[in-house]
Amino acid sequence: MADGCALDTEKYSLLEDFNVDVEVEKQEFETFSLCFWVYLLDSTTYPSTIIRQVHSDMSFSAPFLVLDENKKMILLPLTLLHKEAPDPVNTASWTEVPNVSTTAEFPLQRWVHVGCEVSRNYMRLYICGKKVGEKVLTSVMTNGTNSDNVRRVSLFSVGGDGYSVQGFIHCAQVLPSTVHVNNHYTKDPPLWLSVEKPSTCEVDEDGVWSIVGEKASCGMIFSLDVVLSNAIGQPVRKDVQVVASLLYANSGTPVEKTSDLEAPLLVSYDGVEFSAEDKPCTLLNGCASLKLKISQHYSKCDKRLFCIKFEIPNNGSYPFLEAFTNQMRCISRTGGDSVTPKRLSPLVEGVPSRNGASDSSLSMKRIKLGEEKIPESEFEGGNGTSMEWGPQNQDEEEEEEEEEEEDQSSTDSDNTEVRGSMGSRRYTISDSTIFKYCLGNLTERSLIMKEITNNAGDEEVSEFADQVSLYSGCSHHGYQIKMARKLIAEGTNAWILISRNYQNVHWDNVVIEIEEHFMRIANCSSRSLTHQVLLSFPYIKSFDLVFDDATLRREIVAQDFELLRRICGCYDYITQENFEKMWCWLFPVATSISRGLINGMWRSCSPKWIEGFVTKEEAEHSLQSQEPGTFILRFPTSRSWPHPDAGSLVVTYVGRDFVIRHRLLAVDHICDSSERYTDAKPLQDMLLAEPELSRLGR
Repeated sequence: MADGCALDTEKYSLLEDFNVDVEVEKQEFETFSLCFWVYLLDSTTYPSTIIRQVHSDMSFSAPFLVLDENKKMILLPLTLLHKEAPDPVNTASWTEVPNVSTTAEFPLQRWVHVGCEVSRNYMRLYICGKKVGEKVLTSVMTNGTNSDNVRRVSLFSVGGDGYSVQGFIHCAQVLPSTVHVNNHYTKDPPLWLSVEKPSTCEVDEDGVWSIVGEKASCGMIFSLDVVLSNAIGQPVRKDVQVVASLLYANSGTPVEKTSDLEAPLLVSYDGVEFSAEDKPCTLLNGCASLKLKISQHYSKCDKRLFCIKFEIPNNGSYPFLEAFTNQMRCISRTGGDSVTPKRLSPLVEGVPSRNGASDSSLSMKRIKLGEEKIPESEFEGGNGTSMEWGPQNQDEEEEEEEEEEEDQSSTDSDNTEVRGSMGSRRYTISDSTIFKYCLGNLTERSLIMKEITNNAGDEEVSEFADQVSLYSGCSHHGYQIKMARKLIAEGTNAWILISRNYQNVHWDNVVIEIEEHFMRIANCSSRSLTHQVLLSFPYIKSFDLVFDDATLRREIVAQDFELLRRICGCYDYITQENFEKMWCWLFPVATSISRGLINGMWRSCSPKWIEGFVTKEEAEHSLQSQEPGTFILRFPTSRSWPHPDAGSLVVTYVGRDFVIRHRLLAVDHICDSSERYTDAKPLQDMLLAEPELSRLGR
């Protein structure tokens, strides 16, 4: 690896090697902050002491920072400064002294920033730049203390009690009172290698990725995005190499090549396949989309679970510079028994009321959380304004559109009777096309829609949407199909205006056009996208600016465009392919905002109901240490057209057990923004009526 591509790993050290001294009687350290990034391994046991304290008058060390039996971090008083400090000899007193504690479990296998601010009269605990607690204490030092008699306290780690805490520490510093904890948090975050789920796979209930191929004789081909970012989610603009290898999921051992067979895992460059272990992949500006293939011999093992490991070579054994996929299962569409798509019950045209009458006006107000499919039975006895939570063990970001059927052998003649009642058409879309769309991945669906919109009229497209909704059992597919013509047409026109016949366009030239198109489609002129840098904290995503009393114009800071840039997969220059990836996410979001139930919430200045362009990780970070019931609304970055949930909202909230959860908020049958909702409860009221949701996060 070239020197310019090497990573600086000197700032990473084992937690057990941590040791700093603080001269607490110096004026500049009367108030000090111990700040560091810590990465705890999953072998950590509880309770354990992370950092201990000792000074010259102590025979034994005492705890300073611990993890209790509930995996919560606790900051204890300093023996040299506070009367309430724990007795080093009496271990029972450690749990009785005043302390500052987190409310949520401390996470493992990820970087977390910890800040311990200590003064003579108080102490504060910060997690990832946010204060989680404060405790007023009694000082043991007097104002007449001789400053020449400098006293020093040592803070150190020995790997926990009995070396039970194992991990890494990064950039540990003792800061004077003049430097805030947030300065350390944003200054030099550690690195983190991650891999994103491929769009061409299904996710089973147990979290296993199902890699679906046309036939086992070709092996299983798929793409994975590998990203090197820092711990606060910002991309790292470094060109580094990663090596991919195929592992057995149950044991974690590498899959070895046998006899003369081809390598278990192959990587493709310009159509030429190489052994993944022999051909390192280059991350340009910290990211790359890799085309991989599990070889034919191994992909035939339908019941065998694999995973793929990515690592940065020649940089030591650092778990945060390694990334693993979920467990993977290879499935061939033609490998199983034939499955004939069964006829589903007709689409619901109106929602039955309690007295049995059909009221089509209620369908626009049906709101559902956490699940994608909406069976007809769920409408029975509904009042049209209720909300339902999905299963608590399912995460919105981990769900895929629906279980894929394993056969596409049904022909038009097999289904003539099913579709005979639909009548004649000017342009016929075959049954095989309908079923191919139902069973296809996002790329295949996108290609089908481009072909149909080029040849069919609006009536045929609408009918195709109804048929796909019918046979897939998911009405959300219909929304994406019906918006396809406008999405493709406006995206094509936008790119023509942006590119002006150039293949590569500088990102700064794209920003203005994106902003104008977004505001027009969203039907909202009072909240725009801007590239002004208003705040220095990377997790603060929006800020209220009052331009005048009439508009209360609100701006979204530069991180919104950074998120769009990440979705594009580009940096300084954007290609048409990059633009289309971004457009397929942005257009459904803007379309949802334009509709009546959401438009007002998006416009709202105070309170700010919809966070907008934030990632799942950023949303979780903003809710850390918040009370149960605190929630925010956001648009999921993993849902792009033609995914059935593209443009939907996600509720990220703190559960009763302080665990942060994500639930999809699917607003069905939303009418255009021009229609009135005189008989509907506001979406805000319905959210706050849910027992799991009590207050909006800030």
